Amino acid sequence: MIDGEWYCFILPSTFHFLPSKKKTVCGINGIVSYTATEKEARINRMNQRLSHRGPDDKGSWVDETLALGHQRLSIIDLSDAGHQPLISACGRYIMVYNGEVYNFQALRKQFDYPYRSQTDSEVLLAAWTRLGKQAVSLFEGMFAIAVWDIQERKLTLVRDRMGVKPLYYSNENGHFVFSSEIRALLASDLVRKKLSDSSLVDYLRYQTVQTPATILENVYMLPPATILEYWPDRQELRQEKYWTLRDLKPLPTVSYEEAKHEVRRLFFAAVEKRLVADVPFGAFLSGGIDSSAVVGAMAQLAGQRVKTFNISFAEDAYSEARYARYIAEMHQTDHHEIQLSPAHFLEHLPAALEAMDHPSGDGPNTWMVSKATKAAGIDMALSGLGGDELFAGYAIFPRMARLRKMQALWKLPMPLRKLAGKTLVSLRPGVASTKMASLLSMPRYDFDNAYVQSRQVLSDQQIAGLLTQSLPSNHLPADWLQEQGWEGSDQHLLSRVSAAEMETYMQNVLLRDSDQMSMAHALELRVPFMDHHLIEYVLSLPDSLKYPSTPKKLLVDSLPDLLPDYIVNRPKMGFVFPWEQWLRNELHSYADERLKLLDNNESFRKGEILKLWDAFLKGDPRVTFSRIWPLVVLAEWINS
Repeated sequence: MIDGEWYCFILPSTFHFLPSKKKTVCGINGIVSYTATEKEARINRMNQRLSHRGPDDKGSWVDETLALGHQRLSIIDLSDAGHQPLISACGRYIMVYNGEVYNFQALRKQFDYPYRSQTDSEVLLAAWTRLGKQAVSLFEGMFAIAVWDIQERKLTLVRDRMGVKPLYYSNENGHFVFSSEIRALLASDLVRKKLSDSSLVDYLRYQTVQTPATILENVYMLPPATILEYWPDRQELRQEKYWTLRDLKPLPTVSYEEAKHEVRRLFFAAVEKRLVADVPFGAFLSGGIDSSAVVGAMAQLAGQRVKTFNISFAEDAYSEARYARYIAEMHQTDHHEIQLSPAHFLEHLPAALEAMDHPSGDGPNTWMVSKATKAAGIDMALSGLGGDELFAGYAIFPRMARLRKMQALWKLPMPLRKLAGKTLVSLRPGVASTKMASLLSMPRYDFDNAYVQSRQVLSDQQIAGLLTQSLPSNHLPADWLQEQGWEGSDQHLLSRVSAAEMETYMQNVLLRDSDQMSMAHALELRVPFMDHHLIEYVLSLPDSLKYPSTPKKLLVDSLPDLLPDYIVNRPKMGFVFPWEQWLRNELHSYADERLKLLDNNESFRKGEILKLWDAFLKGDPRVTFSRIWPLVVLAEWINS
């Protein structure tokens, strides 16, 4: 804009909008390089690698420095006006964007801009044109954004506050490449598929790799709530946080009634925001507290009959189907139950693992329910993911509280503590006893190391026996925990655990898996519990208001009309498959073949993977399925 007037001009570039009959889901790609040749062919390969994500069309922008690509699933404004890349009306900015900004309608009214569509993407560009990167603080939702500034010759990447939408990049040999998925980076032929030694250790510890690292060398995930700026002319890269859990401040004393009222208000607002769509939508319904709360709120807010989807098993011990049916009947939803047998799962497992962009110990469950949801004609679904992290639903919350009360143990002499740990393991062999023995071996009690050891899958002793390399002394989650807030707050231990869970396990396993597995079917997944207003409020509350003396007490007491007693007080099962049983029987051959491949990998000591596998098959209580399955996934990913 010059003197209040909008102007446009023709740029020296190649700009393609290619209609596509294939339904895919949003993904973004980009290359910034002076030396890379055939940028148009490279960006087209990257786009093609993301074709499973969406959209209803695809577009690219190419000039001598830059190539941008986009795949789009139309959720808001289904017209051709939603094409990307988008060029600002002033001609200065070019943008590609993946996600949904839920407050775009309110933002639209704030900016005087010659809109051509009803899309949220154009509102983001209008805000950026006026405010630059400061506009990001106004956006509420899940998003990954890339903006090229023609005037400053600068690329800016942005990721949403909680990291719901992924964004990967590599900056090597003068080529800066970014994408929604790692496999698209590799399709550029500017990024190598080389395992990172330190990340391999991280994966074995936590069944994932902690942001910003990935399983590959020189490939990084942009951390949540981060703005990255890159100036190719001077090869300068800069990052900054625009929001962080670490800056949240405890609230002054509030009553329990006030807290319940505000949690209810914020939760319903979070669900309502996420119902904005111009396509059919539904919800995942496991029959647990979190998904039941989401479905109940949707039923009150949607103005139409909600479609719900549940996976059930022949193994009754793992099936939550009857609880999901109770909630479906309570809210009169259009309920879909997906019957899953081992044979059916084995039939689809190769496709589920092929959809895994980054190895992880979780994911196929979301792939299966997403497949059924999309097959029913649904383009967008809500999930209860995040409720456990926010409302202290995991066992680690009371466990960390108990450990704090037991701090006096660490005043005992180290030899005595080690003897106590060894005795515990011999009397009650298993994962819990082994972890407690490890905790007792710490020089002193501190939250950071107690948390990361509690969350570890394989112990450092087990990992050292598996790998040919030596282990690094640092733990990436511990490094982060040492920087975060809440230190010294005796009244906010649960908030500290919530923050740790959200920025480690939730972001690097649950959210990443949910995105890649739902996107494999062109299904957009929205997560109301990840609303940052709700998170800020709940984490500001003291432990006394949210201690889980009963399951997720504060959430349940805030939503009594949505969460009947038969849902709240039933045994917690979680959305898991009967892996222990399947790995020993129907999936045995599948797992055995892949573990033998991994055993032959140069990073592993010959024979050690198979010893661990044999211990699992013999029922060793120290080797559960969660120690084996991530290895199967890793083998499949490496050899794909």
